[in-house]
Amino acid sequence: MTAARAHELIKAGEPAQALEALQAAVRAAPADPKLRVFLFQLLCVMGQWERAATQLDLVAEMDAKAVLMKQTYGDAVQCELLRARVFAGEKAPMVFGYPEQWLALMIEALLNPAHAQALRARALEQAPASAGSVDGVAFEWIADADSRLGPVLEAVIKNRYYWLPFQHLTRIDIEPPEDLRDCVWTPAHLMFTNGGETLALIPTRYAGTELQDDGLLRLARKTDWLETQPGVFCGSGQRVLATDTADYALMDVRCIMLDHVEPAADHAADGGAGALGAA
Repeated sequence: MTAARAHELIKAGEPAQALEALQAAVRAAPADPKLRVFLFQLLCVMGQWERAATQLDLVAEMDAKAVLMKQTYGDAVQCELLRARVFAGEKAPMVFGYPEQWLALMIEALLNPAHAQALRARALEQAPASAGSVDGVAFEWIADADSRLGPVLEAVIKNRYYWLPFQHLTRIDIEPPEDLRDCVWTPAHLMFTNGGETLALIPTRYAGTELQDDGLLRLARKTDWLETQPGVFCGSGQRVLATDTADYALMDVRCIMLDHVEPAADHAADGGAGALGAA
C-alpha cells in the first residue's frame, strides 16, 4: 500500500479504504512528515478527532513548517468535539456578538427538541433579513439551508467555535479549496458591521457528516437532506447557503457581500472582542 494508492481511493470517493492504505504507508515510512500530514487530514475527514490531534502533534515535532498548521487546525479539531455536543442538544454554542432574542430561540430549539419547530418559527419571524450578493449575484436574504441554522454562520474564530449571525457581517471572502482538509474546514476572511475583521475557519460539512458511511458525503462532494419534521431539513455533507435567487455549495463561493442600512457597532464583535456565551 502506498500514499499514491490512498490518493487514488480518495479521488474515487472511498476515504475509509484510503485510510487503510495510508496507514500502511505510514507504517512503512514513519519518519515521513508529509505522510503524517496526509494522515492528519484524512483522519479529520473520517471524524477520528483524537487520532488526528495526535498526528498533528507528531508532525509539528518532526517538521517546523507544520507548527503553523498545528496552531491553525489543532484547536479546530477540538472545536469539532464541542460542535457535536451543540447539535446533540447537550451544550449551547458561543455567540459571536450580542446574543439577540431570535438567536437565543434558535439555540433553545437545539436544547429543547420537543418544542424545536415552534421555537425556530418564532426565531425566523424575528430575525432580520440580510441582503447582498454572492459572487456578484444579488439576493434579498441569505441563510444556511439547514433549518437548524437559518441566518447563522458557523465559524471557528481564534480557536473557539461560534454561531455568527449574518446580520453582523459585511463581507465574507472564502479561499478556494486546495487540500484535503478543506473538505472539513474552509478558510475565510470575515468583515463585520463595526469595521472589525478576522480570519476564520467555516466548517465545510454539516455536523455529524463524519459518521456517515457515504464517502462522498464525508469528502464534502455532495449534500443529502433529511426532513426530520415537516419543513425541517437537516443536512449531511457539504454546507449549502440558500438565498431567494439560488442555492450555493460553500466550496463554490468566493465572496459574499452583505448590505446593512444601519451599522451594528454595538452588537458586532471586533475580531473576537465581545463574544458572549449563550444561555
